[in-house]
Amino acid sequence: MTMVRDQSRQSLRTFVDEFAGAHPSDVVRVKEEVGLDYDLQAVVLELERRRRFPLLLFERVRGSETPIVANVMASRRGLAFALSVDEPGLPDTYARRLKEPIKPIVLPAAPCPVRVVRGADVDLGTLPIPLYYPGDAGRYLTAGLTVARDPDTGVETAGYHRYQVKGRDRMGVSLHSRRRMFEYQRRAEARGDNLPCAVVLGLHPAIGMGSLAYPAPEISKLEVAGGLFAEPLEVRPCETIDLAVPAWAEIVIEGEILAGAREPEGPFGEFTGYFSRRSTEHVFLARAIVMREGAWFQSIASGRAPDHILPLGVLREAEILNAVRRVIPNVRAVHVPTSGGASFTAYVSIAQTRPGEAKHAIPIVLGVDHYLKLVVVVDDDIDVFDESDVLWAIATRMQADRDLVVIGGSLGAMLDPSASADGVTAKLGIDATRPFGQAFADKLVMSPERHAWARDLVDRLGS
Repeated sequence: MTMVRDQSRQSLRTFVDEFAGAHPSDVVRVKEEVGLDYDLQAVVLELERRRRFPLLLFERVRGSETPIVANVMASRRGLAFALSVDEPGLPDTYARRLKEPIKPIVLPAAPCPVRVVRGADVDLGTLPIPLYYPGDAGRYLTAGLTVARDPDTGVETAGYHRYQVKGRDRMGVSLHSRRRMFEYQRRAEARGDNLPCAVVLGLHPAIGMGSLAYPAPEISKLEVAGGLFAEPLEVRPCETIDLAVPAWAEIVIEGEILAGAREPEGPFGEFTGYFSRRSTEHVFLARAIVMREGAWFQSIASGRAPDHILPLGVLREAEILNAVRRVIPNVRAVHVPTSGGASFTAYVSIAQTRPGEAKHAIPIVLGVDHYLKLVVVVDDDIDVFDESDVLWAIATRMQADRDLVVIGGSLGAMLDPSASADGVTAKLGIDATRPFGQAFADKLVMSPERHAWARDLVDRLGS
């Protein structure tokens, strides 16, 4: 598995090369042979148990000549590096660049040699597609970024969806997030048309981060990715369908989601930590596979693995910052923790300047994303990245009869096992701030000088 930097900083290979140079311990090359049945997931879970989240390069995959890259978006350090900022600067930089889309630049063809397999020669079985958990319905593409165009407006979108391999050229796909891709397919199907789309693997993490965003309907998520790079995203035409995809992608599966076709898909180990049998049960038919020479197959470990859920949480943090700052100027920090699947829970700290600000913030946060169902607002002396600090604020500053906001019958996540089958859920906001303008107990605080002295002493003691 050769580490060759491409001509563009927008390629996955360039990112891996540069990230390895800057943080050698955060890129691990696995030279021992691994199998496709559960091995990748088991390695990621063991590393997570040890609180390690390195990018992984599996160089020898049993039964395949194609290496696998995984854990590309598993750490905040890696996501920050993808945006060329330090880790503390990630939330604000991400939030700002999401508001600065740049239109892509279309290259006339792929900027690197590619091999195209079409029609009857298409065989998804030639790709090293893993099984993740015992209990999954089959082999799944988990890192396939779906690119499609709105049949009404022509705006392209991109988003991650799970694909269950069902045959040589057939996959089940679930559009359960019910965002743009779901709507594009619905519009095409209403006309009796299939939805042309491309499933793209092997991408720079900034492209994945852009695809998770919630831009205005007239703005393509490929434009958002350009904003994250601070330069136009390079895209190339597909070989068999009228779409443009990221130019430096490792593998592109071109095809269409069939109109009027539904068939069982799942169960699959989802971000909730449970097997999900809920699915929109759409069907994708592959028409071509386009691969770079020496292509890398990208995998995202399933379930609650950081590579699966961390980017969702970081994106939601940025979107919440942008939304709340429009009405409350003194937002200090936002954390969407992985303990809530990086989807259901948000902690927001504010410096109160007016009575009622905390409760005003709660519905704004819940409105950012229908997946969110628990919001805790705290004062700016609380570290939202320390859940014990947040729980302490709830325990000592919240009174249930005055500080809870409950919204019933609301749109939620279809994959939430506690929601109804069609995704209807209840939502809770907790005001865990001190009463504004009223006397309150003094918090125990040590002076910064004594903190610094104690830190140095403990460092010398080796503890």
